[in-house]
Amino acid sequence: MADPQKQLLHLVFGGELENVADVTFKDLDKLDIVGVYPNYASAYAAWKAKAQGTVDNAHMRYFIVHMHRLLDPDDNAPH
Repeated sequence: MADPQKQLLHLVFGGELENVADVTFKDLDKLDIVGVYPNYASAYAAWKAKAQGTVDNAHMRYFIVHMHRLLDPDDNAPH
């Protein structure tokens, strides 16, 4: 069972894509680093707010990166 105090860090970021069919950003200097969050629920809330705020720009995309999986690849936590 997972430790309830364990941080499961998530990064939320986004930017304008060159093409909606790919994940290549138009300008890396203009990436929007929204923040790092201690759990998936708070990261999802931040992602959703940013995604909804840019819905009029089809090339704008936001992502959630499960940083805890990169930091500890043996961790099988669901989020």
